[in-house]
Amino acid sequence: MIDELTPRHCHDNTTGTMFFEYLATELVTQIFLSLPTVDSVIALASSCHRFNNISKSSRRLLILGQAAEAQYGPLRDATQLVTHNASQPAHVVRDAPLSEALLRQIVRVGRVAAKWENTYPYKKWREDEDFLYRRELCDEERYRLRRALYRLWLFSKAFHNSDQRRNLRNISETTYRRAALLHNFSAVELAEMLDVHNILRNMVSNNICPSNGTIRRKSSKRFPDSNHQLLFNIHLNYPPPSSFALETHYHSSPYMASKFHNKYQPSRLHEPGAEGWGDDIGHYYVVEDMMKLDPEQILWLKEHAPYKGQVEAYVRGLGEWFENNGETFVQTLQFVMQQRGGDVEELKAAVKNCELGVALE
Repeated sequence: MIDELTPRHCHDNTTGTMFFEYLATELVTQIFLSLPTVDSVIALASSCHRFNNISKSSRRLLILGQAAEAQYGPLRDATQLVTHNASQPAHVVRDAPLSEALLRQIVRVGRVAAKWENTYPYKKWREDEDFLYRRELCDEERYRLRRALYRLWLFSKAFHNSDQRRNLRNISETTYRRAALLHNFSAVELAEMLDVHNILRNMVSNNICPSNGTIRRKSSKRFPDSNHQLLFNIHLNYPPPSSFALETHYHSSPYMASKFHNKYQPSRLHEPGAEGWGDDIGHYYVVEDMMKLDPEQILWLKEHAPYKGQVEAYVRGLGEWFENNGETFVQTLQFVMQQRGGDVEELKAAVKNCELGVALE
């Protein structure tokens, strides 16, 4: 079949081999359609002028669309996310024609999802608990994670914004709008969303806004021989001890940021205790507020805001609506499960035991 579709000069008569660049256009197009990533499509198209022209043919969108589906799919859920706006309810499914502009937006959110694919195993199977079970996700699990992440991101985009203020969150109309989106998904798919939601919460509570206890534990683990007593901002009306005479010694500063600096190590200019976000109840409500951030914002803070002062500055930039106004996904999930006659606690237990969710035993 190949011999019939390829010109005679594509063979090397001395070795009997066939040159790839001389394959028939139909075969090259099929190769393009079989590539697993958008990057591989671009790489093949960049290899020669002929392949570049084939990639820019009338089948260009089909080629890129199939590669994006394989790498970042499901495109249906990614499309719901990137095309959402306030003019249409979040639960209404939108059919948008594929275009290069749409694909660029899908690739952007897909790259965020790909980072969470790599982060998931470290948060699901934590070092101090069941890290012996840690493993990479298979392709099917990665697909489920991306699907759940896009749906959670859509929920955050639609219901965690300046229009959703604290005094409006429990109004029946608002609750039913949130529930309408979750009603689009089965109990199994809701469990996947809850699983990913737990991973986002773990990142927020342990890395972005660690509690005083987490700071204490990580500091003692990294510096077991240190005699330094951590100074937490428990009594804010009292000044720090005289050994930390300057204000910058006790409070974290955005200007101290350096990816090489260890925020758990005490120094003349840095007090690790100042990085804590409180204990128990206080820390719980901080995390509830921060869970309104979408997956991209959480990753950005993890990578670019290692200090408490930087995170606080970022949150202040979001506006007054953000503070003291917790996330609503778990509350809405409980409401939907009750409407269906189910038990949200059983769902949580099934996710915890890996009976439901992204990664299954």
